[in-house]
Amino acid sequence: MHPGRYANRAANIRAAAANFQQSLDAEGIALKILCSAEVRLDHEILSWVGEEQIPYLGHWQGERVMLLEFPHSHVPVGADKLVAWLLKQGIRPMIAHPERNKDILRSIDKLLPFVRLGCLLQVTAGAVAGSFGEYAQARAVDLLSRGWVTILASDAHNMEARPPELEPGRVAAAKIVGEEESWKMVRDRPAEIIGSIG
Repeated sequence: MHPGRYANRAANIRAAAANFQQSLDAEGIALKILCSAEVRLDHEILSWVGEEQIPYLGHWQGERVMLLEFPHSHVPVGADKLVAWLLKQGIRPMIAHPERNKDILRSIDKLLPFVRLGCLLQVTAGAVAGSFGEYAQARAVDLLSRGWVTILASDAHNMEARPPELEPGRVAAAKIVGEEESWKMVRDRPAEIIGSIG
C-alpha cells in the first residue's frame, strides 16, 4: 500500500488472494494463501486504520502487526510519532528491510527510537547473504548482532531478480545468532504471527 503508486486496500488485496487460492485449488495444489501488505509510511495510515483498510500480518503478543515500510531514501521526520500513535491503537509496527534504508545505512541511530518504542524488525535474508551489496549486508549483520531482528524474510518480487529465497540468508544469519535462533526468524516467529489469522 503506497499512496500514488500502489492504490491497494484490504478488500482488493483479499480478493486477489482469494482468486489465487481458487486457481491453486482448481489445479489440486495443496497450498494455503494468506495475504497482507507492506504499508508505506504516510499520513494516510491514520485514516486507513480507522476505515479498517489495512490487512495486518497477524498478531504479536496480543497486538495486530503492520508491516511498515519507510521510504528507501530516508526516515521521515515525525515517523516515531506515527509509530507511537499506532502502538496506542494496539498495532505493533514491523519495519520492513531497515538495513536498506539510506539514513539507517549511514547511522544506526536513526533506527534507535523505533527499537526503543518496541517495533519489530524484518530484515531481508538476501541482504544478510550479500545479495544487496556490502553496505546492506554490513547493516544486516549489525542488526543481527545486536539482537534486534525479529524475522528474516525473502522480500520476493518475482522468480528472476527477486525470488522467494530464504536459505542462503538463514545460513548466513546462523553464523551470527546460532542455528536455533535462525530457524525462529524464518519459521517459528512468522508462524506465531500468522497463526492468529490462519
